[in-house]
Amino acid sequence: MSIVTIRVRPIHYKKKSLKTINETVDNVEFFNNPARFLDPYHFRVTFECIAPLKDDLEWKLIYVSSPGNEELDQELDDCLVGPVPVGVNSFEFEGLAPDPAKIPTEDVLGVAALILTGSYRDQEFVRVGYYQNTEYDNDDMKATPPEKIQFDRLVRDISTKLRVTRFQIKWDVVPQSQGHAAAGAAASAAVPSANDLDGDDANHST
Repeated sequence: MSIVTIRVRPIHYKKKSLKTINETVDNVEFFNNPARFLDPYHFRVTFECIAPLKDDLEWKLIYVSSPGNEELDQELDDCLVGPVPVGVNSFEFEGLAPDPAKIPTEDVLGVAALILTGSYRDQEFVRVGYYQNTEYDNDDMKATPPEKIQFDRLVRDISTKLRVTRFQIKWDVVPQSQGHAAAGAAASAAVPSANDLDGDDANHST
């Protein structure tokens, strides 16, 4: 049984004032989407914890430009969140844009992956993946891309369709509703799971 749950709905975003954004429950909410390619990623993660945790949760944002080559993955930022009390918790996360110098030229335009991971005591318990499309900001450059990539003219758009993967881990805590039953006794392993999204979109789990 997972001590921390995160149920992800389609992306919501506001373009300017962050003060106008309403609090959402169990969600990943991007504040700047679409955006310029070189702009930082800015979003809020909201999750529910059913038992107090002794240690912090670690969250990482990863950019995957070449799915077949993990060495090219870029960890854009990470943060520790804690102490985590029982109930609904949220935090804002800002991650740098990927380093253009580390992206193969042939992988800049088109679809890449953006992954948010959550871990506890070096054990990953959730992975949320998005598709990101990158293109030029005008029709002429889209039709005839310049030979040399002009990153200052690129824009990104993160798809509302996403993929959620959950893992069983050893939490070393007992949920309040479970008495003295052991929680997270199984070793880390992928757990098939899926949440329905509003409308026609759907979360996918592996």
